Amino acid sequence: MELCDHNLNDIIALVRKHTGIAMGQHKRVLLQGRLQPRLRALGLSDYRAYIERLAHDRLEVASFINSVTTNDTAFFRTPAVWRWLERDFLPEWAARAESAPLRIWSAAAATGEEAYSLAMTCLEARQNFPGLRFEILATDISGNALEAARAGVYRGRSVERFGHDHPELFRKYLRPLGDGFRIASEVAQYVSFAEHNLLQPPPRAASFDLVLLRNVLIYFDAEAQLQVLAGARAAMRHDARLVLGEQESITRLQTAFAFEQAHVYRIDGVQ
Repeated sequence: MELCDHNLNDIIALVRKHTGIAMGQHKRVLLQGRLQPRLRALGLSDYRAYIERLAHDRLEVASFINSVTTNDTAFFRTPAVWRWLERDFLPEWAARAESAPLRIWSAAAATGEEAYSLAMTCLEARQNFPGLRFEILATDISGNALEAARAGVYRGRSVERFGHDHPELFRKYLRPLGDGFRIASEVAQYVSFAEHNLLQPPPRAASFDLVLLRNVLIYFDAEAQLQVLAGARAAMRHDARLVLGEQESITRLQTAFAFEQAHVYRIDGVQ
């Protein structure tokens, strides 16, 4: 079923409206592939009928969001980020921490691999810093992704790569389950999940010591990027750090952040 230009433009506008993601007409084939199963499930014969359905069916809007968003993540993605956490951020935070726990926001968390990697990293750091307390909030716009994240069961390439790159952590924190592996309860207890659109106000204001907003800004145009970054800033304590993806740079934008090192930003004016 072909998406004509008129319907394609309307679908692209709906993607922007409901997710903030900026798509172009070159995404025609991708959108066709992702939306055709919804049309079949609803018994609709064309995209115009589906567009009209989205105008009044809030439940279908949720399915639409699940269909058009990309949930690409991995355990311990980008090794430099995890080295920085282990060698720099966590020791420095533990040295100056008071009684409050370290609060981390894994934004656009997809199916949860990043959030669980954070919990494992903090648990390992606790061996050197016994007083380290922490809590992790992982959010995503996709209800389907969050459902998978809460289940904490992984199969295939994701766990194969994890087991190859981090065999000790893999054996320590994953439990065999059928043809896959489940995140151990001693890891999962530190992570909570919630639905959140990055174009909306942050889930908590001025609460987080560390915000990971990785590999998501690339899907937004400059205007939406500024809005997302403003939300991240509002969620952070004054001395918090923001971590971005390896393909992302915000130095060309007028933001509240200053570059600290590769992938890592601090709030401008705070040393």
